[in-house]
Amino acid sequence: MRRIRKVKILATIGPASSSEDMLKKLFEAGADVFRINMSHTDHELMHTLVGRIRAVEKAVGRPIGILADLQGPKLRVGKFASGKEALTLGQTFTLDDSPEPGNSARVYLPHPEILRSVEAGHRLLIDDGKLELKAVKSDGNAIVCTVVAGTSISDKKGVSLPDTDLPVGALTEKDRRDLDAVLATGVDWVALSFVQRPEDLAEARKIARGRALIMAKIEKPQAVARLAEIIELSDALMVARGDLGVEMPLEAVPGIQKQITRAARRAGKPVVIATQMLESMITAPVPTRAEVSDVSIAVFEGADAVMLSAESAAGAYPVEAVAMMNRIASKVETDPTYAGIINAQRSEPEATGADAISLAAREIAETLKLSAIISYTASGTTGLRAARERPQV
Repeated sequence: MRRIRKVKILATIGPASSSEDMLKKLFEAGADVFRINMSHTDHELMHTLVGRIRAVEKAVGRPIGILADLQGPKLRVGKFASGKEALTLGQTFTLDDSPEPGNSARVYLPHPEILRSVEAGHRLLIDDGKLELKAVKSDGNAIVCTVVAGTSISDKKGVSLPDTDLPVGALTEKDRRDLDAVLATGVDWVALSFVQRPEDLAEARKIARGRALIMAKIEKPQAVARLAEIIELSDALMVARGDLGVEMPLEAVPGIQKQITRAARRAGKPVVIATQMLESMITAPVPTRAEVSDVSIAVFEGADAVMLSAESAAGAYPVEAVAMMNRIASKVETDPTYAGIINAQRSEPEATGADAISLAAREIAETLKLSAIISYTASGTTGLRAARERPQV
């Protein structure tokens, strides 16, 4: 089956959508790529899911992409004697290297790399930013902080460090095991979480050896600061707005999304917009008007793909969420203003043969009103260059 829609839809699969029958329904509703979240998937289940997706692919007679999303480093505090502690604004609270259960004054932080790296003035965001601490001093064994916002902390909550460049790679030991496993199954894409520097991508590429394409998830300020270098070493980018919105001011995220989208397009690299796109459809059969606008804006900006997370993985309306995203994207692409907006964002081609040919192919196809541009390519580069031109065919 052929789809006229150009922007792709990524659907995360989970408890609500992992059967072969449901996968087929999601595909028929508009899903082009299925995302397997390795944070919640063991190797046995991953093999099963890949097999089911390939079975659907064979049944429908159309390629379906598979993206394996690696967990990345998860930084968490230890446990508390009471499970949860109330804090007050302005009080002192310490994170240290003692494995003893925590209390209202301190908690164990089982990450020596954080204890060694945080400096006075750095922020520590706990539980997706619900608690904000500011470091007063650190001696490598303990970080003494002041409570700036929030009033409670509980067991095993995540820690985000927007001001600290940690000396850790994006690949953990679990990620390396998962990467070997997903590559053996023949997935098409591997997404790398919490990328901070180009070296993170270089390590993943070395392991992958061309067996899958590497997608860099942009969700840390350090990655935004080194965006050009990261783009150069990646095959695609994902704007992971969830963690990005924790580590950076929420009001800055839309501008960063636009910046990343345009930078990726200039480089001819696909870009995926992700997180909370149709969040209300986890529990409701229709999205909010703001969510519809959010998806539409991503398509108008020239995103290559938009992604569903919990909406399709664990929501009550997974098929409806995919179908809604399909309708929104298709409507935008047929809007009379769409072509003009996309053309206005087009960057100048680089002085290479592939770029010159891609530009000429687009102009010829649009002038003669041709139906398609066919790229003969060995590595895929020519196809990506042609796609960067966003031909209206």
